[in-house]
Amino acid sequence: MSYTQISILAVLIAVILDLFIIKTALLKRAAFWTSYAIILPFQFMTNWWLTSRNIVMYDPDVITGMRFFSAPAEDLLFGFALILSVLALWINLGKSSSANRA
Repeated sequence: MSYTQISILAVLIAVILDLFIIKTALLKRAAFWTSYAIILPFQFMTNWWLTSRNIVMYDPDVITGMRFFSAPAEDLLFGFALILSVLALWINLGKSSSANRA
């Protein structure tokens, strides 16, 4: 499986987790997209720093070749999946923690 395929799979899993499994529906909330817009520039800066200095390198045969600020597009997909999953799980754990206290 290529890096591209794995990153797309990660996004699909994160979306399914958010919308259908734990049903936080963050993708439907403006607050999620606002926080993602705040996080994204920092992801670009970090990816640019790591990839432009060859600290992190990618095999060109397993990525699309499309890059943003020196980082492969697949990194953006992984970052999106990570942010969505972590926020959805955080909200879900907060709900279950509140229910246990009541």
